[in-house]
Amino acid sequence: MVTLPSNQSIVIVGAGIVGLDVALVLAERGYGSLITVVAEHLPGDTSQTYTSPYAGCNFSAISGSDPNALRWDQLGYSHLCKLASQGEPHRTFVQRTPSIELWDEDVPEEKIKHMSEYLEDFRVLESDELPQGVKFAVSFTTLTINAPKHIEYLYQRLKNDYGVRFVRQALPHLRNAFASPDTQVVFNCTGNAARTLPGVEDKRCYPTRGQVLLVRAPSVQTNIMRHGRAYETYVIPRPQSNGNVILGGYMQKGNSDGATYSYETESILRRTNELSQELRQGEQELLAAMSGLRPSREGGARVQRESIVIGGETKAIVHNYGAGGTGFQGGYGMALDAVQAAGGILQGLKLQLQPSSRL
Repeated sequence: MVTLPSNQSIVIVGAGIVGLDVALVLAERGYGSLITVVAEHLPGDTSQTYTSPYAGCNFSAISGSDPNALRWDQLGYSHLCKLASQGEPHRTFVQRTPSIELWDEDVPEEKIKHMSEYLEDFRVLESDELPQGVKFAVSFTTLTINAPKHIEYLYQRLKNDYGVRFVRQALPHLRNAFASPDTQVVFNCTGNAARTLPGVEDKRCYPTRGQVLLVRAPSVQTNIMRHGRAYETYVIPRPQSNGNVILGGYMQKGNSDGATYSYETESILRRTNELSQELRQGEQELLAAMSGLRPSREGGARVQRESIVIGGETKAIVHNYGAGGTGFQGGYGMALDAVQAAGGILQGLKLQLQPSSRL
């Protein structure tokens, strides 16, 4: 039986970065007391089906080149810059970091041109600066994020500062998110579950497996990524982690294997040490190998409103999933669009937030 708190007009299904960003956008607009986040896993948990804690993670050109992805990236970069500028990186776990990004082939020129208009310290590297086999490279200031700590920060901030409720519960059907008659809109932020969850069952969704390594390497201060034929290699320093670094990786479309493999660990160590001089020159201690499943979708992420009839009353679902490996960098922009899609309902809910007038 599904039981949810009463007087919760807004329900968000999913507590990964995409769901948390939706909650943050709504809370910042004054709706915190009306929100319940329902999820099988919450920040602080680990599970093969809970992707966000396993993210690298940084801001990069790894996202799509369609207009939505470009816009979401720009909005996300601005949001992350604000979090990094609050003077409390130990709270947000978001940090400005120098970055180098390299392509062996298939340079996304239009995407890079768009990103160059807002990335801090953007520069195209000269040909004599390129490693062997690299066709094109840029440097800029990225944002690196301690993924598990950042979602815990959002979780605590939403609960303590905005009064958002969190309910640990797996829903058998998306319709069950309307268990409370007060619920007017549900935001579907179910990630990988969107492929199989009754009420969604989007067959365009698929997992993209990655294996990464957590190492202690305090000498690494620069984010560096190399996009090659059928591989991705990256070195991402993790903020506020006592010198820990994420090394990767793999982009295995349709692979849902949650195991880790020693031969992949060996490949990651070889490739990342070839890529990063900082990594080669300092001490390294391998702490863990981890596997995660990026919630991907053919055609890109889905941010779309749908009407549903519950008990004879028309209500709304706003779908917001399929970000793949770009949830941390594009999730805030996606959340802005998702909240905009629910605009009419949210305007009506403002009446619940106004104190009753007395004669």
